[in-house]
Amino acid sequence: MGQTLTEKILDDHLVEGDLTPGEEIGIEIDQTLTQDTTGTMVWLQFEALGLEDVQTELAAQYCDHQTYQFDFKNTDDHRFLRSAAGTFGAHFSRPGNGICHNVHKENFAAPGKTLLGSDSHTPTPGGLGQLAIGAGGLDIAVAMGGGAYYVEMPEVVNVRLEGELEGWASAKDVILEMLRRLSVKGGVGKVFEYTGPGVESLTVPERTTITNMGTELGATSSIFPTDDQTEDYLERVGRADEFVELGPDEDAEYADEITIDLSELEPLIATPSMPDNVVPVREVEGERVEQVMIGSCTNGSYEDILPAVKMLKGNEVAKHTEMIIAPASKQSAEILARQGHVAELMAAGVNFSEATCGACIGIGHVPASDSVSLRTFNRNFEGRSGIEDDNVFLCSPEVATAAAIAGEIVDPRDLAEEYDLEAPGIELPEKYDGSKADLISPDEAIDDELIKGPNIGDVPLKDPLGDTVGGETILKMDDNITTDHIIPATADILKYRSNIEKLSEFTLSRVDDTFAERAKAAPGGVLVAGENYGQGSSREHAALCPMYLGIEAVFAQSFARIHKANLFNFGIVPLAIDEETYAKIDQGDDIEIVDNIGEGVRSGADEFTVSVNGEWEFTAELDASERERDILAAGGKLSWTKQQAESGGAAPADD
Repeated sequence: MGQTLTEKILDDHLVEGDLTPGEEIGIEIDQTLTQDTTGTMVWLQFEALGLEDVQTELAAQYCDHQTYQFDFKNTDDHRFLRSAAGTFGAHFSRPGNGICHNVHKENFAAPGKTLLGSDSHTPTPGGLGQLAIGAGGLDIAVAMGGGAYYVEMPEVVNVRLEGELEGWASAKDVILEMLRRLSVKGGVGKVFEYTGPGVESLTVPERTTITNMGTELGATSSIFPTDDQTEDYLERVGRADEFVELGPDEDAEYADEITIDLSELEPLIATPSMPDNVVPVREVEGERVEQVMIGSCTNGSYEDILPAVKMLKGNEVAKHTEMIIAPASKQSAEILARQGHVAELMAAGVNFSEATCGACIGIGHVPASDSVSLRTFNRNFEGRSGIEDDNVFLCSPEVATAAAIAGEIVDPRDLAEEYDLEAPGIELPEKYDGSKADLISPDEAIDDELIKGPNIGDVPLKDPLGDTVGGETILKMDDNITTDHIIPATADILKYRSNIEKLSEFTLSRVDDTFAERAKAAPGGVLVAGENYGQGSSREHAALCPMYLGIEAVFAQSFARIHKANLFNFGIVPLAIDEETYAKIDQGDDIEIVDNIGEGVRSGADEFTVSVNGEWEFTAELDASERERDILAAGGKLSWTKQQAESGGAAPADD
């Protein structure tokens, strides 16, 4: 039996386990990336592990989320990250140089390599044939030290593309169609591997739009084979020598197959407030729009902005609508500027933002109250834009620009008739020849020791797992609680990412603003949630802060992959419950695991009896590998890794 492309890359990097879906495997990591909201803790953990140098082929530290530096705390974090990159041997991308996924795609992403990143949209370079996976920061620190990355072997699903995109349909509509069919939970435990004759019609930037938003499906990763389009892109970015032809075997077997005829796609849009609330644009035409944004790691590249240039030629942005372009990389903005397009867009009423994640996480360009914002971003979780009860729609650059011109949501096919517009299509620059001045290589490093400002704290540790776990149900939550709910990323909170004591005060504040105070006062405690708990960003702070506040376990109907791994990493026991049990538990109930949990975790028990108020009992399940059980028992991965190193077991290299 032949192998899928995913299996080939995993097999080539396999250090432990076998490629059986659902079984834990350990893989070697070639490249890592970190960004400024997760990177501070990664490097503090790297330091705490006693490591001296990065051991992967390449590590890159980007400053892309909080580039505006509203406070010295932000600037101190960036200075610390620059010093960490210089001290330990990583590339450093200065604030304003662009979003990690786009800058990495332009400079480092390579076919056949593995990439682990402390950002959930790390799978973006799958469009280049790189197997890229998002993970929690502590997993990145261990991987940078030379340790393997462990993950459940995913099912590999074949997404067969047929036909070609026509008219006003775009790559964004491909992934929106996937979300419409599968939902935000449809990719959990899976890698989506794109094949079929339609693949060759898509450029690399189009492919990376699709792989980027595979994260919104809950997927472990998404990947395309390499071909002439891949080689062409690598030549345009000046890295033609890194091309490798990769693809699945003809007799490869997949867990499932999905077929999409590209020629049948029409402009789609995700309505508030979840990426899978997808409908044809024509179903919501006429909705007044006050803000339009083109940007983010999904649709902020040169190729995504150029349609706006073409559509706005001879036209202007509607007077009641504000249009902002936030380039995904400084290089994209520079190329547009050299071609005169920035001036043309400004003359049409467009404002430009720095190359940053910014608005995607609610930092800058916050929509007005009771208004509609159309964005080419990847997430529209309620409140993520920086204002509660927002109305954010997700769409392609073509749909966004059409709305900016009309001042309301409009299918670009309808606008084209009125304004005599032609579908802009996809167009790559002859060369991606922007300056590299803001990308500092390890050889150019200006720091050789860590520089810590007063806001940068220590990494908190949890005691080893004891015999009992439980306490008050401090908070009961609904389905699809995101990491944005657990630890918001707005400007007033983000600056404390390296100060866990302060950051913990904001834990779950978007669900219940009394939570942190109540949790800190309680002698232990647990959380209860519905399905897909912890979806969204990879931020490990969503596990680290509850741990700091004394949370011992989370009972949920299901967990998002990265967040579940982060719970293990910080010693919080993730236990699965059924729908009936979830319905019966009330906030305030006293929950105690009847069994000796420490002994059970160590011995391999997968079911535990749980008492509620001493009045009734239920069974909770622990789905954990032997390694994950050892991590829980040690009180978290940092303690476990140090123990392994001290005992001579498997641990990151230190030389």
